[in-house]
Amino acid sequence: MSFGDIDISEESGVRYLHFGSEWVQGAMRIRRPYDLELAYTREMMAGLLMRDDALASGPTHSPRWPRNALLIGLGAGSLTKFMHRHLPQTKLTVVEINPAVWAAAQQFFKLPEEDARLRIEVADGVDFIAQGRGYYDYILVDGYDEDAKVGLLDSLPFYQACWSRLSESGLLVANMFGRSRKYGPSLSRLAEAFDQRVFAFPPCDSGNVVAFAARGEAVNVPLPVLRERAAILRANTGLDLRTTVTQLEKAGKLTSNALVF
Repeated sequence: MSFGDIDISEESGVRYLHFGSEWVQGAMRIRRPYDLELAYTREMMAGLLMRDDALASGPTHSPRWPRNALLIGLGAGSLTKFMHRHLPQTKLTVVEINPAVWAAAQQFFKLPEEDARLRIEVADGVDFIAQGRGYYDYILVDGYDEDAKVGLLDSLPFYQACWSRLSESGLLVANMFGRSRKYGPSLSRLAEAFDQRVFAFPPCDSGNVVAFAARGEAVNVPLPVLRERAAILRANTGLDLRTTVTQLEKAGKLTSNALVF
């Protein structure tokens, strides 16, 4: 079915969002609408393994990170739904340039209504970052057009503006879809904006490359702690990043047996 420049398709129990092309812009397994169906979306939540206060590891430990998050690009709302459901400590701001995407996410992908923890802005993400105020613990960038192009969301000024909007424990994560074979220039721009404090995951099977950047507090998590946190995350939310941790180790992405950047 088609709604202007928005197309919805279904196959094998999975509903997909397209922007008038064959590119998949979001997906939802109909029987598990709050799970993260696409591998790159799961990796974009790996920031929860990188901060000490992100996971509740017992009855006396309530998660405190991220206190607030900014998502640029709504798509099918997968990341928004996951965070709204599983991170009760987090206030979410979502910026989506196309109001039709918001409508489709509500109608076909079970996007929740706005509430005290969720605010959705119809705006250009570049402008929002440049003109806005306040700080975020987590900025997630996943904005693309119908040709899988990202435009100024992959520019040095944009990344610099993101740096200025992060808290001292802040992390930025960007989906570099469409640039998997040529993501070097994108990663270089991100690294320049963040004083070389970046970390790129190995490419997903889909070709997506997920890159993290840190401001302030360093990320330095030993491999055993990563594995422990991945197990806690799975128990708390159902999101299983244990394989992702193993892939980081096998790909030689760890420094002295730790995730460091």
